[in-house]
Amino acid sequence: MGFLAARWRKAEQSANLDEWGLGGRSFGTWVTWFLLGGDLYTAYTFVAVPAAIYAAGAAGFFAVPYTILVYPLIFTFLPRLWSVSHKHGYVTTSDFVRGRFGSKGLSLAVALTGILATMPYIALQLVGIQAVLDVMGIGGGENTNWFVKDLPLLIAFAVLAAYTYSSGLRAPALIAFVKDGLIYLVIAVAIIYIPIKLGGFDHIFDAAGKALAQPGAVPGKPRGELTSGPNAQWAYATLALGSALALFMYPHSITATLSSRSRNVIRRNTTILPLYSLMLGLLALLGFMAIKAGTDIQGNPQLAIPQLFEDMFPSWFAGVAFAAIGIGALVPAAIMSIAAANLFTRNVYKDFLNQDATPEQEHKVAKLVSLLVKVGALVFVLTMDKTVAINFQLLGGIWILQTMPSLVGGLFTRWFHRWALLAGWAVGMLYGTLAAYGVASPTQKHFGGSSAEIPGIGEIGYIGLTAFVLNVVVTVVLTFALRAAKAPDGVDETSPADYTADAGDAGVAVELPPATAGAPAGH
Repeated sequence: MGFLAARWRKAEQSANLDEWGLGGRSFGTWVTWFLLGGDLYTAYTFVAVPAAIYAAGAAGFFAVPYTILVYPLIFTFLPRLWSVSHKHGYVTTSDFVRGRFGSKGLSLAVALTGILATMPYIALQLVGIQAVLDVMGIGGGENTNWFVKDLPLLIAFAVLAAYTYSSGLRAPALIAFVKDGLIYLVIAVAIIYIPIKLGGFDHIFDAAGKALAQPGAVPGKPRGELTSGPNAQWAYATLALGSALALFMYPHSITATLSSRSRNVIRRNTTILPLYSLMLGLLALLGFMAIKAGTDIQGNPQLAIPQLFEDMFPSWFAGVAFAAIGIGALVPAAIMSIAAANLFTRNVYKDFLNQDATPEQEHKVAKLVSLLVKVGALVFVLTMDKTVAINFQLLGGIWILQTMPSLVGGLFTRWFHRWALLAGWAVGMLYGTLAAYGVASPTQKHFGGSSAEIPGIGEIGYIGLTAFVLNVVVTVVLTFALRAAKAPDGVDETSPADYTADAGDAGVAVELPPATAGAPAGH
């Protein structure tokens, strides 16, 4: 399906970034819904959320309220971003930031942050595939030579790289239908079949409550909680809110959004995407089921759900479940690598290395960079400890949140000064990285988590949200100072009407790059 997608809705002139990196901006409501669902609810989500609940209980449920909070938030700004991007032919958030504030420096900062935050996210998709392969016993044990051990992962990577290179965003869009269908099937069966085998939910919660009350890795403290206690509420709430703010700052979320064919497709999607949140709530309960089932995780909580499926399901359906997780990794990994390639091509290569690049040159560079990004992620997985990948992904959330004032602020106001936004971004990045570096856990000295004491409040909270607040304070204060000093402002190439323009509005298509002239009807 990945390779066949190259001919799906293909335009006459396909050698350009709009066609390869945004699917010709032609996707309707259902394609966008599956693409965004496949993009946001990754294999790592299906492995890590129940694994967090298996390890610590209620704290892992933060993912459910954050995916509920996120949709009203994006309803307010994503249609505006789609309109201005469609009007001016923007492919990335950095394109918009450069056009809005007239600052290549700020645009570069947003682009590099996006690439930096996306790399470990791709690596974690490969970790998800590896967890399934480990449970299946494919590739041999730890004593096998590295090539035989990692061969299945290398094959999965090669398929991913090949179809992304040839088909661009159309490949994950098409495969997302299969991925989401399998995931919904597996969750529906698991949430009914496994509790029946374990004696019902009352037995599951009773066993989980007793297990989580046992002493944990931190001396004098239990392993976790069945429900969040008073001491955990600040951390829980700030992590949920901070994660909700960060989710649609990620380049892959925006790439899937900008591939839509109209504003209304975006608006409709924000109303039906919460169906995935319902599924995520049911999925999270699998963590408690793994506790009741006495799942053997061999010291690695990431194996809890694949091992639970292996133990509970008949072998043929366990295969279906593992396929769902495997495809659930390939779809977002493809979109993430395309998003990172779009950022590099538009905001590093074209802005700084070859300002006269033709659409064909951009197309070639993007395809090559998407390969390099995936190779980097693969090397990351094969050479580093898995906890390192998880820590970098936590850092990625802290980092990407610092781009919000430039992106969302810019969609509603031109008041923020470009230099103030850059300074705020730098302060947020520096504080967030140093604060995360100082967090220790029972197993490591640094980057042991994403929560630390909030300065001035004394409560434990999400580092990313604290860094974001600092970022906004610095931006506002410096904007006042720079406006008072009459510091030179960049040129804004957008106009108020651009933010509400739709695909059918007169003049919209005229502004797009010439290479998109052969795009599908409805473009």
